[in-house]
Amino acid sequence: MQHFYVWRFNKWKRWLVVVLFALFTAVFVWFEQDGSFSALSKEESVALTKGNANEPNIALTFNISWGEEKVFDILKQLEQSEVQATFFVSGEWAERHPAILEKISEGKHELGMLGYRYKSYLDQEIEQVRKDLLHAREVFQKLGYEDVNLLRTPSGHFNKEIIELAEELNFTVIHWNVNPNDWKNPGTDAIVDTVMKQTENGDVLLLHASDSAKQTAASLKKILPGLNNKGFQYVTITELINQAHADSELVE
Repeated sequence: MQHFYVWRFNKWKRWLVVVLFALFTAVFVWFEQDGSFSALSKEESVALTKGNANEPNIALTFNISWGEEKVFDILKQLEQSEVQATFFVSGEWAERHPAILEKISEGKHELGMLGYRYKSYLDQEIEQVRKDLLHAREVFQKLGYEDVNLLRTPSGHFNKEIIELAEELNFTVIHWNVNPNDWKNPGTDAIVDTVMKQTENGDVLLLHASDSAKQTAASLKKILPGLNNKGFQYVTITELINQAHADSELVE
C-alpha cells in the first residue's frame, strides 16, 4: 500500500506541474496579445510588421523599384507636411538614380533596401538570394550609404530560411500591416479611405513611389493631415523599432 500511495502522489505532482505550466503559458500569450509583453525568443525568425500598439506612432514607408518622376511629387508632399518617411529602394534603381537617392536623403528620410534586383526571393535559390543581398549592400556602400540595414524583400515575399539569411547578414526585415494597393491606382478616394480606416497605433503603412503609382501623391494631400488630426505621429522605421514593446510578425 505504501508504494501505491507514493506512486499516486508523484503522479499528482506531475499533473500539477503540467497544469501550472499551461496556465503560465496562457497568461503570457494573453499579455503579449494585449501589448504588455513584446519580447520574443532570440532564436525566432521574425519580420517587423508593427510597433507599439499602445503608442500613436506610425511609420510611413514607400517602395521604389523603377521610374524617376512620381517620387518628386511625393517628396514635395512630405516636405510640406514636415513628415519623415522610410524609403525602400532596389539597388538596381539606386545605381541608376543616385541623384534622386541623394534628394531623398536630403529630406532627412530614412533609407532601406529592396535587395538589388526586384525579383521574388521565393523564386530563387537561397545562395542567389545571398548574392543579391550582398550585391545590393555593395552598391549602397559605393554610393556613400554605409549603414543601410533595413530590408524589405521584393513583393514582401519571404519564408523562414530567407529571414534567417537576412539576420545572418545583419539585416532587419520590415513588412507592413496597412496596404491600400496604391500601385494599382484604385482611385485617390479609395487609397485615402483604406489608410484612414485601417491605420492604428504602431502601424507600418506601405505606399509606392515608383512611376506606376500615379495617385499616391494626390492621396497624401489628405492622408498626411488626416492621420495627424486623428492623433497619429509619424516616425521612421528605426524609431519604431527602438520603441519599447515593439511587436514582430512570426514567420510560419
